[in-house]
Amino acid sequence: MNRIGLTLGPLLFNWSAERLRGFYEGVARHSAFDRVHLGEVVCGKRMPFSDRVWPELIGMLEDAGKEVVLSTLALPATPRERRSVLEICRDGHLVEINDLTGLPVRTGLPFVVGPLVNVYSEGAARFLAARGAQTICMPVELSLASIGAIAAACRDVEIEVFAFGRLPLALSSRCYHARLHGLHKDSCQFVCERDPDGIDVETLEGQPFLAANGIQTLSHGVHAFCPTPAEAAAARIRRLRLSPHSTDMVIAGDIYRAVLDGVTTPAQALARLRELRLPGELVDGYARGAAGCSPAAP
Repeated sequence: MNRIGLTLGPLLFNWSAERLRGFYEGVARHSAFDRVHLGEVVCGKRMPFSDRVWPELIGMLEDAGKEVVLSTLALPATPRERRSVLEICRDGHLVEINDLTGLPVRTGLPFVVGPLVNVYSEGAARFLAARGAQTICMPVELSLASIGAIAAACRDVEIEVFAFGRLPLALSSRCYHARLHGLHKDSCQFVCERDPDGIDVETLEGQPFLAANGIQTLSHGVHAFCPTPAEAAAARIRRLRLSPHSTDMVIAGDIYRAVLDGVTTPAQALARLRELRLPGELVDGYARGAAGCSPAAP
């Protein structure tokens, strides 16, 4: 049985350059992740602050033996943002496509398909595989059964599953963070930096509901899908993705690596994850074909 890979996905939140350096230094030195994504996915306005840090972090991670993937914007809205997607797609590194505007430039070269791309059928997966998709991270709403069906039809593609973190659900042209603070999107003052895991959204009755991250909507709960090695193999899952949060992601990676290696049971892993400082309760309903906000259960 091939060893299942462990990915640290792209950071979805707005962290300072100093925080990025400290975070990825720990990932490079101590983590179990064999693949690490770098790059801005959510908001192109953040890119001037983080772009200057990525070259340094790429070198540090590669020196530590990590495979680096460059992630691209999922909703490029301006000519500058669209040019940035095309420039990244021409890079020699493995690239993650989160919007199909980058596909014509990348076709024929290996690439990763992010979970925000609508791959809901075998046909969509085969279409992308024929153009060079090496890894497809499945949309977060899909059940394990649906993922297994798509994987069985595309055996040459590495199927990745979003396994940990607030679920990325949608993107908008409006900035929720700016509006909350009485600001316009064009003069947002980057207030999203105040909430390193997004800001909680409640219902009118005061119940936890969703989370907002600039223009992005996420789940309030923290998705925690912990399959046994046999379950992952049966669904032809080749890689699990963990999404960075302000909790200790090195420990989170170690927990998942232990589950994938058969050292820790899913129940034990969930218990250890609950001990971490998390922005919401653990959920895993989508993987089981239930409501996404259903509490995680082994």
